[in-house]
Amino acid sequence: MSTRVFARLLRHRLRAIQTPPPVPTAALGERRLATAAGAVAAEAEVHDGASLWDLTAAAREYEQYRRSIYGEITHRALLVDAVGTLVVPAQPMAQIYKTIGEKYGVSYSENEILTRYRWAYEQPWGRSRLRYVDDGRPFWQHIVSASTGCSDAKYFEELYHYYTTEKAWRLCDPDADKVFSALRKAGVKIAVVSNFDTRLRPVLQALNCDHWFDAIAVSAEVAAEKPNPMIFLKACDFLGVKPEEAVHVGDDRRNDLWGARDAGCDAWLWGSDVCSFKEVLLIAGLYFTSYAVV
Repeated sequence: MSTRVFARLLRHRLRAIQTPPPVPTAALGERRLATAAGAVAAEAEVHDGASLWDLTAAAREYEQYRRSIYGEITHRALLVDAVGTLVVPAQPMAQIYKTIGEKYGVSYSENEILTRYRWAYEQPWGRSRLRYVDDGRPFWQHIVSASTGCSDAKYFEELYHYYTTEKAWRLCDPDADKVFSALRKAGVKIAVVSNFDTRLRPVLQALNCDHWFDAIAVSAEVAAEKPNPMIFLKACDFLGVKPEEAVHVGDDRRNDLWGARDAGCDAWLWGSDVCSFKEVLLIAGLYFTSYAVV
C-alpha cells in the first residue's frame, strides 16, 4: 500500500467518525499505545476504543509494509513547509499591495496586481543563484515594482515590513500547537523547511510558534531552495536524523513532494494526502514506533 493510498483511506475513516464518546480512563490504561497517536488519544480523548483499535490495525499494516522495504527504519522526524502549509497570508496579497500602495500612487486593480505578480514571480531570477539571499530585498523590490508599477522606496519598505508582523499572517490549522506538542512529547523531532528570506524567524516569533520546532531550515540561510534536496538534507542534519527517517508535509508538488523524495525523505501533499495536522498525527504518529508514551 502506498503512502498516499494509506493516507486517503485513513482520512476517510477519520471523517466517518461522528463525535464519538470520550475514551474511558480504564480503557486507556489497558490500551495505551507506544505511539504519538496514543498520547493524543489520552490527552484529547477524541476516539473511542473501537476506532482507535481500527486505526492502530491500519497503522500496523503500513508499518509492516515499511519494514518489509526499509527494515527497522521508522519515521523519527516531521518536516513542515511554512507558507501554504503552516501559515498563510491573513489577507489576499493583491489587496494588501493595493491598499498600502494607494497613497503612493498605485492605480492597478487587485486583479491586475495579482496577474502581474504571478507573471513576475514565475520569471527566472537572473541576479543570483537564489531568489532569497539574506533579507531578500533585491528580489522583493523587483516583484513589488513589477506587480504594482511603483518603485517608490518608501512604499516598498512599508510593504516589506508589514510582512514581518503578525497582522500579515495566520496559522493554517488552529490545532497545530497541540499536535506538535504531542509529537514532541513522544520524541518526534520537528523542523520547518521553507523557501523564505531571513524574515521567517521573526514571523514565527510574532505568531508565537517558533518554540514549536527543534530546527528551522530557511533557504536564505542554508543557501539552497526547494526542490533542491540539499535544504531537506540540511534540515535532517539539524535534527540529527537520516532522510529516510523523516516525512515532509507541504502544499507544493514540485518543491515539497519531489524535493523531499529526491532527498530520500517520505513526503505528503498538504490539501491532498493530509488536510490538517491532526491527520498528520493520526497517520504518521501511529507508526512513529521508536518511542514509548509515558
